[in-house]
Amino acid sequence: MKLNIIALAMAVATALVPGCASGPVATTNAAQASAADISSRSRTALKSLYASDSRAKSLGRNAKAVLVFPEILRGGFVISGQGGNGTLFTGDGKVDSYYQSFAASYGFEAGVQKFGYALFLMDDDAIQNLKSSKGWELGSAPNLTVLDKGTAGNISTATMDKGTVAMFFDQRGLMGGVSLQTSKITRIYPGP
Repeated sequence: MKLNIIALAMAVATALVPGCASGPVATTNAAQASAADISSRSRTALKSLYASDSRAKSLGRNAKAVLVFPEILRGGFVISGQGGNGTLFTGDGKVDSYYQSFAASYGFEAGVQKFGYALFLMDDDAIQNLKSSKGWELGSAPNLTVLDKGTAGNISTATMDKGTVAMFFDQRGLMGGVSLQTSKITRIYPGP
């Protein structure tokens, strides 16, 4: 059983790393993606997050924009990768643009995991940081706050009016923890 899990994790990591990087590979990823599918899945995930977490709903009401990655697939064995596509919604809920999230790491990790996350861009500077970069690295993002059900249950959303707030949701799988520290977000231009 352990060998099957390790083999599956290695296969996922191998598939993720070339499929979600930046540059020419981002173009390939975008060509294989459907804008309609990405936006539909992102909108459904955001509605579900709002229904299950009142903090998210409050942040969404006050955010200038929300970038939603409905499904990030993470897997690996020693070398791991995670990636997925998402939609940037304006404050009034309209689709603005599409992005991919990618991260790779090296260390003692093994397994496969799925999760989603939303980035609430609370001010114009946060939106500008996303749009002006050719690959926004979340670990270097100024004013990034990560809310997690387990560790941030008492944080008030009323005081979060600047920067970027990240929330994870729908975490499933056999890999420990989720992280955005090394995640790189790159704009993509998917087909219809």
